[in-house]
Amino acid sequence: MKPKHMGPMLTRRQQLAGLAGGLVMGALPSAVWAAGPDTPLRDLAAQKGIVFGTAINAGRGSPINDPAYAAIVTRECSVLVPENEMKVYVLGNDPEHLNFAPADRIAAFARTNRMKLRGHTLLWNYDKYISPALAETVRSTGAEKWLRAYIARVAGHFGDQIYSWDVVNETIDPKTGQVRGTVFDQSLGFDVFKIAYEAAREHAPHAQRTYNDYMSWESGNETHRTGVLRLLERFRKENVPVDALGIQSHLGNDGSHSKSQHAEWKRFLDEVTGMGYRLLITEFDINDREMPRDIAQRDSQVAAVAKGYLDLMLAYPQLDQLLCWGLWDKHSWLNGFAPRADRLPQRPLPYDDALQPKPLRTAIADALRAAPVRKGIA
Repeated sequence: MKPKHMGPMLTRRQQLAGLAGGLVMGALPSAVWAAGPDTPLRDLAAQKGIVFGTAINAGRGSPINDPAYAAIVTRECSVLVPENEMKVYVLGNDPEHLNFAPADRIAAFARTNRMKLRGHTLLWNYDKYISPALAETVRSTGAEKWLRAYIARVAGHFGDQIYSWDVVNETIDPKTGQVRGTVFDQSLGFDVFKIAYEAAREHAPHAQRTYNDYMSWESGNETHRTGVLRLLERFRKENVPVDALGIQSHLGNDGSHSKSQHAEWKRFLDEVTGMGYRLLITEFDINDREMPRDIAQRDSQVAAVAKGYLDLMLAYPQLDQLLCWGLWDKHSWLNGFAPRADRLPQRPLPYDDALQPKPLRTAIADALRAAPVRKGIA
């Protein structure tokens, strides 16, 4: 399948360069996109009561700094989420002296372009991302005191601009199905989750409160899914104020997408929604590490995986948010995290290195067109 093109690259970049001097994080004129795809993804999503968006960063490869990428993001998206800028290892360990500058740049870009903003994340309960310095600070301060102060400061800083928070992120160990065992839950047990969600409700009362994790529909995820279900069940049993499950949706193609795997995944979703949770796709991309070298074949396979997955997910009326983990292949995290054996760049996102739309964008658009209408937040 050959990707669509928006017209000669030089001409488009010349157009954008002429606008760059007066852009300053503003929305771009629609005329720039006259040769682009006919309907923005944000509009296709909104027609079905869904919001469509992407993660962005405040540095290299950010639409804040690149007018060509800004044109795509502001056209296609109605919601943004910071990739790393709201995580503790960027903000810092001292709730009284946090570095909000990078996140504030993203918040300003969203505000200027009339886009919604998601928060990611208040508590990443995963030892891998809790530095020794943070662990020591938490122990010396007291886990509950530190966590309440941190959430109050972070949630309070962004206020009502954030409509949805990933309050807790990735706390289930996929190998054991148990809570990971960090400085937080070792000190507080299950109360760490009550404290986090109750603090989020107090300091961001209008925001959706989400539990976010990367359990998947692929084989090998059974223990992870079971652990997440047990956690969600306990949230309900102990009246922890959690509204939704964020399903990251970092997909691959390991050959396990059989009917039985799909059926197991649907049973998982049915159990989650049966407990009254909403659903979100929070970090969508396709890992093509095991796919063919040939770009046309690879792009076709990526699009097919995406369409099958999104058709299944968007059939649930409880799902009203779809966010990609970036729109531009060139700056995908997968190129560093999961490089291909042949050393070719991954192609996991809707736009290629030259910012041209790919079959994956078409697959997303087709899935949104096919989705039933639901009462969402669009």
